[in-house]
Amino acid sequence: MSLANEISAKQILKQYYGYEIFRPLQEEIIQSVLDKRDTLVLMPTGGGKSVCFQIPALLLDGICIVISPLIALMKDQVLALRANGIQAAALNSSLSPEESAQVLRDCVDGNIKLLYLAPERLISELPFFKSTIQISFIAIDEAHCISAWGHDFRPEYTQLHNLRDFFPGISIIALTATADKITRRDIIQQLSMQDPNVFIASFDRPNISLDVRRALNGKMKFDEIVRFIRAHKEEAGIIYCLSRKSTEELSQKLRSIGISSASYHAGMGNEDRDRAQEDFINDRVRIICATIAFGMGIDKSNVRYVIHFNLPKNMEGYYQEIGRSGRDGEKADALLFYNVGDLMMLTKFAQDGKQSELNLAKLQRMQQFAEANNCRRKILLSYFGEQVLENCGNCDSCKNPRPIFDGTRIAQMALSASTRCKEEVGVNMMIDVLRGSTRSDVMERNYHTIKTYGVGKEYSFKEWQQFLLQLINLGVFEIAFDEKYALKITDFGKEILTGKQTIQLAEVERETIIEKRKRKKRSSEEVEIKEVLTADEELFQELRKMRLALSKAEKVPPYIIFSDATLRAMTSSLPQTEHELLDVTGVGKRKMELYGQYFLDVIKKFTAQH
Repeated sequence: MSLANEISAKQILKQYYGYEIFRPLQEEIIQSVLDKRDTLVLMPTGGGKSVCFQIPALLLDGICIVISPLIALMKDQVLALRANGIQAAALNSSLSPEESAQVLRDCVDGNIKLLYLAPERLISELPFFKSTIQISFIAIDEAHCISAWGHDFRPEYTQLHNLRDFFPGISIIALTATADKITRRDIIQQLSMQDPNVFIASFDRPNISLDVRRALNGKMKFDEIVRFIRAHKEEAGIIYCLSRKSTEELSQKLRSIGISSASYHAGMGNEDRDRAQEDFINDRVRIICATIAFGMGIDKSNVRYVIHFNLPKNMEGYYQEIGRSGRDGEKADALLFYNVGDLMMLTKFAQDGKQSELNLAKLQRMQQFAEANNCRRKILLSYFGEQVLENCGNCDSCKNPRPIFDGTRIAQMALSASTRCKEEVGVNMMIDVLRGSTRSDVMERNYHTIKTYGVGKEYSFKEWQQFLLQLINLGVFEIAFDEKYALKITDFGKEILTGKQTIQLAEVERETIIEKRKRKKRSSEEVEIKEVLTADEELFQELRKMRLALSKAEKVPPYIIFSDATLRAMTSSLPQTEHELLDVTGVGKRKMELYGQYFLDVIKKFTAQH
């Protein structure tokens, strides 16, 4: 980055956003956009994607066009930008004709730097934009929606494929939190991106604790959820359910025992759905019980936990949904419940829908994640092509580890078989080769003639399934969905095959009901401990009360005022002056002017009393 741009970008970061330094890759991405390069950004939810196009929009002449899939998402981002003193607007169907005309006039008059709109609205306004407005660049948020390989394909996004024809000299930045290799390639192709810079940030969200609980149904599951919620007293959370009926029933049961909650699903009327979302965003309701239709449209930073009442359909969706917690970098929890009933229902949905074979394969990976005994963060990261060697220590598998053994020989048998089969076989065929099966399709492809045929016959078919599951989850193999689900050897796998790396595998054992009950007892005991407030926690709660009062007065969500992370930083640094408050992460010049004195008064009063 040139010195002038570096200073300008950092000045903007501090002045408008209240941060001193960029997060990993943000600076490089901003430079790519400033250089007018097509850019693909893969960055986890809460990783700071928006800053990557918002700061260049302020540095470059003209208007940045931002494509966004949901009205709620546009509204949230525009609200946050305006709160920071940045000129932004949205153009969508929620506006009256007069309001839409005013937005367009503001664009012509140079009063807007970022304009948010849906893909279909962009297409309908193309002649106007091309002839009347100077466009700096186009940012496409949730870019995975353009790919049929993605987990949230939206047909209206396919209209964007001709953007290059309308704006041949305008660069494009495509951003997404969830895209595997196939989806990334498809995004580049669909948008006709020209020699794009591709940035892939780490998918690791170490602040989110991962937990999977199996074989719980009915009252046992509900009791577990209640214990979990009460251990997160006064904290906001989302519970994702598979069906609309489940959201309503669960929400009603929680309310019946005094837990503030609301339901949200696509079958509700717009008014009821909007009310539920607004109540949650503004902290009038602590818990939202929802289908996957909820959450994409909000940037609520103080969600402290996400519960999956049922197994998600795929790893991309799971990752995106748990990412709606802990966006501020503070500690968060992700709890997933899994049983065979969920799997059977989801399998039926996948079989009956479009791209059934692909969806079934992705569901199988989700099942493998839920059933695994290895570090869950390793599995999640390896799914997105990121390998880590150390266990995370912040998931249920790490906290309650299964016995492990040196699985290098087993891995090498599988790797050798894959190599000799030219990496063209899937899981079942590889097991047949390893076990020396005499099935006709094995013989027809001459796999019985290779050196590793039958080398693993000491293990049963089920044992090999478990071994291969772990090897996939640990990043030794990856599944090529576009090549009939063949297992491909990763760079990590090649190192194991050549003896440069070893690998530990978990013994195939399942957690018993007795162990689960012991853990539930422990969690209920922990509830009482958590309710004792420290001085820091007392001040944090006082700051939250002030934030809530200001948000009601300003008619904006509390997290638009300041995030939980910023309030936590205030409790640790105890600023006494405006200058000291400006040094707190997340406090920019505009928010200092609007809200600073209120929070300083709370801190001064608290420190005087303590």
